[in-house]
Amino acid sequence: MIQVRFWGVRGSIPTPGPTTVEIGGNTSCVEMRVGGRILIFDAGTGIRLLGNALMKELPLEAFIFFSHVHWDHIQGFPFFTPAFVRGNVFHLHGGMKVSRTLEETLAGQMENPSFPVHLSEMGAKMTFRDLFEGEPLEIPSTDGSGPVRITNTRGNHPDGVYAYRVEHEGSSVMYATDTEHYAVVDPKLRKLAENADVLIYDAMYTPEEYAGERGMPKLGWGHSTHEEAVKLAVAAGVKKLVLFHHDPMQDDAAVRDKERRARALFPSSIAAYEGLELEV
Repeated sequence: MIQVRFWGVRGSIPTPGPTTVEIGGNTSCVEMRVGGRILIFDAGTGIRLLGNALMKELPLEAFIFFSHVHWDHIQGFPFFTPAFVRGNVFHLHGGMKVSRTLEETLAGQMENPSFPVHLSEMGAKMTFRDLFEGEPLEIPSTDGSGPVRITNTRGNHPDGVYAYRVEHEGSSVMYATDTEHYAVVDPKLRKLAENADVLIYDAMYTPEEYAGERGMPKLGWGHSTHEEAVKLAVAAGVKKLVLFHHDPMQDDAAVRDKERRARALFPSSIAAYEGLELEV
């Protein structure tokens, strides 16, 4: 079984305020519990809340996977309290980039004068691994079950992005944020999502927002729509679709309307919100 919990579901920038209370305003962070392991996907501001909850489970070992290193996916890491605690161990993974490594990027946002504590001064032990596209990873379970398998592929986003699929004893969840659709369903994402129990997918815009009927056009910005999310879900034969990475301009009512429109096309759709829990 894979347990999934959403700690941050927004894109681009945190959106606190009275109009986003239901969905939540923190940026991307998703926790998965599988095979006795803790897996964390992205370290937006939602990881601060996750870190506070994890302080009750010390000492910790967890595996963090970054889709990419734009600010809304790393900006919560300096406020991830367990990373300051000696005795904790974190294994950090990111896609192989053209320029800086994952470690260099995370350290860069914590350099003076941007932040008072450098990455090297955090108390937990950290290991860093830059993954190649298609490189499989197996993590031994700690509960006597089989290993946890993580595979990846590249998506379509400025500066690059990785999507991840988690598999364990017949259950599967795919995390694909910050990726823009093509004229046809992305064949790499379709292959990675094939028959997944849950697909968490970038549905930042409505088709009208994407085309510029409401505001400026979003073509080339590296994000998708709820309609394109449905196309991928249907093509890959997934069982449940989770709309993720909501635009900061969308209030609670707008996200719920996006969810309603997705359900009209694919009934097993749900808009991610902070605190949403799924068992696969």
